[in-house]
Amino acid sequence: MKLLDVLALHPDPAPLKQIALESGLHPSTAHRILNAMAQSGFVERGEGGTYRLGIRLLELGSLVKSRISLRETAMPFMVRLHEETGESVNLGIRDGDEIVYVERTSSGRSSVRVVHIVGARAPLHTTASGKLFLAEDGPERAREYARRTGLPGSTQASITDPEMLEKELEKVRRHQVAFDLDEVETGVRCIAAAIRDDSGELVAGLSLSTPSERFNPDWAPVVRTTANEISRTLGYLPRTRT
Repeated sequence: MKLLDVLALHPDPAPLKQIALESGLHPSTAHRILNAMAQSGFVERGEGGTYRLGIRLLELGSLVKSRISLRETAMPFMVRLHEETGESVNLGIRDGDEIVYVERTSSGRSSVRVVHIVGARAPLHTTASGKLFLAEDGPERAREYARRTGLPGSTQASITDPEMLEKELEKVRRHQVAFDLDEVETGVRCIAAAIRDDSGELVAGLSLSTPSERFNPDWAPVVRTTANEISRTLGYLPRTRT
């Protein structure tokens, strides 16, 4: 496992001496294990005694990816967030110009009805999770969305002006978190953060919904951290600046 981790850090084939040094293994031990993995396709041996990850890992990775369920992966994290905050946690995916809620934990703490039930739909621009997708689209595609839909409002707080929406989406890009402040339903507020898959694609929004009187913007970092943890479990590796 140490050898695989070391090889994963090298985009180009690495020499045995360097691999042994970085893994902390004796060169003869590293050589023996690498040759065994090469015979099974987990490692490829190149010219000059160099090694790199093998095609067999790609096959296994594809198999693992095909078995990953977004809902099953996210649920333990959603339950933990629910327990930390005592509020409802939602998982929403995009379907055209709408957000569809595919999973939810319910707080049961309030008589206020929250529309984010499983299977419920709402326009992208009125929901916290939907704003994540619009921000991801970029300014031009967001403007196309505004022209196409006309930005219908669900409440008096809904954003129905294209310029206001652009400013809102810029905040989302800057802070990597989105808010719905009574915009889908009066008396209900949400905080959402992005969930990405192994390719970096935005695949879902994780949102925390609360009655307006209990809304706490300080929960935003917790929601963002939880979404990032789900993303890492799905295989997402954030790009590091060099």
